[in-house]
Amino acid sequence: MVAAAPSIADAYAHCEQIARSHYENFPVASRLLPPPMRPHIAAIYAFARAADDFADEPGLDVAERLRRLDDWQRRLHQPPGADPVFVALAQTRRERQLPVALFEDLVSAFRQDVTTTRYQRWADVMDYCRRSANPVGRLVLRVAGYDDPRLDRASDAVCTALQLTNFWQDLERDWAIGRVYVPADDRDAAGASTDDLGARRMTANWRQVMATMARRTRELFAEGRSVCDGVRGRLRWELRLTWLGGSRILDKLEAANYDVFQHRPTLGKADLPALLRDAILWR
Repeated sequence: MVAAAPSIADAYAHCEQIARSHYENFPVASRLLPPPMRPHIAAIYAFARAADDFADEPGLDVAERLRRLDDWQRRLHQPPGADPVFVALAQTRRERQLPVALFEDLVSAFRQDVTTTRYQRWADVMDYCRRSANPVGRLVLRVAGYDDPRLDRASDAVCTALQLTNFWQDLERDWAIGRVYVPADDRDAAGASTDDLGARRMTANWRQVMATMARRTRELFAEGRSVCDGVRGRLRWELRLTWLGGSRILDKLEAANYDVFQHRPTLGKADLPALLRDAILWR
């Protein structure tokens, strides 16, 4: 017996529940977002969250992970059926005229997480971010009604910076699952060895290479700052706080001399007053 498709309202409610229970550095649950945007952003998040879970599902071999991701991408081109994620996403794509290529880029990045655990060059990491992070920003802009190449470029810079910040704060966690996003070219130039990651040692060589990573990331935050002023209303505040939050994690990483083995930098309630102050005093 074929399951009945959920109503649009029930499909969005399902996606919003996923968003609330799995919120991770993504503006899905924020009350700052304009209410009309929230269900659409939740649908996008639910799609990406499932694909990310396929890529990292424990107990599955590489072939099965890739099969699930291929199926997930294929369903972008099929009727939504009874899956509430695809019912909501199909409605969002129609209503907001979202390019399917942005979703395909996301899936391609998750596929890369399955097959690639090391990166040789900075350009390789940037290409990964182009597909893993930048589509998110562009989708948020499209949902909000913006289709402007200048905003897209600024958004790309911020989204890449946020992705990179997550890599640097998760250096230890990624190593534990076999991934290293710091490019080999930069590690070798600084004399940093991955053996030290296994021994949980933040050596002077690793501090040197992490300082280089942080500097490049800050340059991207600066390059993309204009997107926070290029949008209106509540989204402007959302983007300001997102930008400031990523920058603040970099501040904490630098203050700890990049030793994520002793303390992984995160944001908490104690950071909120400073973030709100800096959002208000933005200029």
